[in-house]
Parts: sequence; C-alpha cells; structure tokens
Amino acid sequence: MLRSTQLAALAALLLASASPPRASAAGGDEGSAAPLSAPEAASPPLAPPPPPPKAAVILFAGGHGGLQLTPEGRFGWGAGNFLVRSRRLFAEHGLLAVVIDAPSDRQREPFLQGFRMSREHAADVGAVVAWLRREAQVPVWLVGTSRGTQSAAAVAVELSGGREAPDGLVLTSSILRDRSERPVPDEHLDRLFLPVLVVHHRADGCPACPYGDLPRLERQIRNTPRHQVIAFDGGEDEGDPCGAKAHHGYNGIEPEVVEAIARFVLAP
Repeated sequence: MLRSTQLAALAALLLASASPPRASAAGGDEGSAAPLSAPEAASPPLAPPPPPPKAAVILFAGGHGGLQLTPEGRFGWGAGNFLVRSRRLFAEHGLLAVVIDAPSDRQREPFLQGFRMSREHAADVGAVVAWLRREAQVPVWLVGTSRGTQSAAAVAVELSGGREAPDGLVLTSSILRDRSERPVPDEHLDRLFLPVLVVHHRADGCPACPYGDLPRLERQIRNTPRHQVIAFDGGEDEGDPCGAKAHHGYNGIEPEVVEAIARFVLAP
C-alpha cells in the first residue's frame, strides 16, 4: 500500500526535476502551506530561501506529531510548535525547511504515538531524506523538538550507515525521561557516525526534559564525529511547562536558538 507522509514548507517552490506522488509547499500565510508531492511516504511543501539552499532540515514537531495538513495546506494542529512557527527563521539562514506530518494512514489519534520508534517511521522519513537529497542536492539534517526528538533520534539510528541516512541530527528539548516509550538517551546514539547538536533550556520545566538529566544524553554523543551541547536562558515562560509557549518551546528566544542551530548545521 502506498503511504504518504505530509510535509509542510515555507516558500512555494517546485523543483523542476521533481515529479513525486503528492506534496505541499508553503505560502505566505504563517498557518498554511501549499501542496507539492514527494516519494513513497511523502508529500512535501518545500521551504527554500530565495538563493539556492545550503542544506535541508526536516523538522519534527512534538506532542502526538499529527499536524493534520489539509489539502489546502493548512495546519489542523501544531502551528505554534517551536520548530513549526520558526520555519521561516531557518530559511533566513539558507536552510530548506521542511515540516513533517504523520503519514496518511495515521491521520487520527494516536497519530505518531507508539510509532516514532518503528522501522516503518524510519522508512517513511528515509524516503523523504533521499528525495530531498536528490532534488535539492544538499545535505539533509533531522531536527526534532520535545517528542519529535524521539522520532529524529530513532530514525537517525535506524538509518545509520545506509543510503538514506541523514547528514546530521539536532535535538532540542529532548525527552530525557519517559515511562511509555524510550527516552532519547536510550536510543544508542553512540552508534552514529554523523554530527549531533543538543539544544536545551536550563529552565525547562517539563517533567520529561529536566536539564539536570542532560549529562546522560551528552555521554551518548561523545564519540560522534562532531558534537555540541548548547544551553539557553531567558525568554518567556507561559502556560503548560511542556507547551510551545514555555521555556520548553524557547518562547521569545527563537531567533537566537535557530541561529545557533544553523551555525552548527552549516559549519565546515
């Protein structure tokens, strides 16, 4: 059965040589994206900046991960997520920003819950990595936030060493404790042969992401070819401590966080 993974992008740009099954490209409305098409398990709206992009970043939102993109390219959920709302900031740094949704056969509860660590999820994302690499001809990185770090980390490990492996991994507000699924430090990141950046807010109040637990994750990435841990302070802290407007979601310091990520991704 053909699966389709919805992707949302920032600027409406169709790569001339691309003719994938279905997709969507983002327009000017912050809460919408225009339709495009990608390989098996994909339907991406691309987000390139005006000049040719220097690299591509696939952005994994947290929560249940079901953005519920409509045929018109609007987000049914998650438009305020840190990575989703910051996608234009990535483009400003020369990065092709692609926001990934749940696949077409998981467009209802529980969406990506119980699926993020599966081989099927890795295969879906691998198809998108391969398509972006072929059509944009740039390195492709995985960037996750909150529960999206469980997707990004598990996919990177599963695809490691293969043709669809990403070129790098960025983990923001990582899930460090979890009773229902594997937390990120248990993902065997020490097996990776790619650069890894870990970003965290020192005052993250989410019970699953205590800053004090970060050393365990840091130990897992010490043997990767290039790695760094960056801690942030400041910003606004509102509402649910695990929500997008809390320190967990880098509320008010998005430009600084995205700049740090872009600098690591684009480093020689």
